[in-house]
Amino acid sequence: MGDAKYITATEDNFKSEVLDSSQPVLVDFWAEWCGPCRMIAPVIEELAADFEGKAKVAKVNVDEQPRLGEQYGVRSIPTILFIQDGKVVEQLVGAASKEALAEKLNNLIGVAS
Repeated sequence: MGDAKYITATEDNFKSEVLDSSQPVLVDFWAEWCGPCRMIAPVIEELAADFEGKAKVAKVNVDEQPRLGEQYGVRSIPTILFIQDGKVVEQLVGAASKEALAEKLNNLIGVAS
């Protein structure tokens, strides 16, 4: 997985990588034991590659970073947050299609789909 384009977000880097990002950020809250999370993992990784240079993709393992999950009110996973200028602008709970996620990122970037 050395060529992964996404960021593994932790309490230590969340502010610098996500909140202070000049680009919109898709944040995937997930866990190893979560079936739907594993199902959408390849989609999240594809989006990270597709949007490289335009938007960031970060993954938060809620088992390893429980405070981040609590901070953002994550009750069930996968939960995907779209963060722009340090604020949550959109939230999706459950597995979503690549098209739906890409459309939301494009809207934040300001690209007409």
